[in-house]
Amino acid sequence: MNEPVAPQSKLDPMPHVLLVDDDNEIVESMRYALETAGYQVSVARDGNQGLALAEKTTPDVLILDMMMPKRSGFLVLEQLRRAGNDQLRVIMITGNEGNRHQQYAELLGVDDYIRKPFSMDLLIKSVAKQLAAPRESRKQ
Repeated sequence: MNEPVAPQSKLDPMPHVLLVDDDNEIVESMRYALETAGYQVSVARDGNQGLALAEKTTPDVLILDMMMPKRSGFLVLEQLRRAGNDQLRVIMITGNEGNRHQQYAELLGVDDYIRKPFSMDLLIKSVAKQLAAPRESRKQ
């Protein structure tokens, strides 16, 4: 079962996770699992909404689908990196089997790359791992 994150005080708010995916069933499954694990969750249903929310809310972790309407996950991530948001932790999820896409995602600084279908436990562990890792600038 999902292990909740440590209890949060008013001075230490719940970690904020932004989900960006156009598949309603996957979004609702991820939202439920993450909220049950103790995370604050925001949702965007396409790449444009995701980019706007990421810029406005500065989430602790961004879970980003690779293929979406209006703007792909790659384009969202490229824009965030160009804007100087190089410390944002990003988990890219995809149904794509190709290694070429994974290599490009890693070039853009994705912290984890998860292929669909995946277990919610795997997602929760990945989010916890990203939050536990020190924030480092990806700029060279």
